[in-house]
Amino acid sequence: MKSNRPLWILLLMMATTTHAWAYGSSSSSKKACDKPKFSEFSPINNALVRAKSAFSFVASGNTHPESIEVSVKDQIVPVTITPKNQSFLVTGALPETLTKDFARINITANGPNQCKGSAGWLIKIME
Repeated sequence: MKSNRPLWILLLMMATTTHAWAYGSSSSSKKACDKPKFSEFSPINNALVRAKSAFSFVASGNTHPESIEVSVKDQIVPVTITPKNQSFLVTGALPETLTKDFARINITANGPNQCKGSAGWLIKIME
């Protein structure tokens, strides 16, 4: 009597492999979230600055420029956005009402597929 064991093993292997391929990769079924990234913060983190000092940073090229929002101590700060190579240079100035305090410059922006990116850095404001 011949053993059918190798045939059963082969069929089982084919069934489990086919089952795994049926799911495919998640990247093909929907687009991945590509969050905006921020870099080149100026002044640097923990710098000592005066009120109304200028600040700047670079937003990655996948950022929707109209969605960039900057706030300091819950105050929305107006910014200027300039294309720079494959990214955006964002500049602004600290509110004059902030003195003798630490403050975080907060950034939020949307990228493709409404993926939200955020970043920020801390500064110390002197008199």
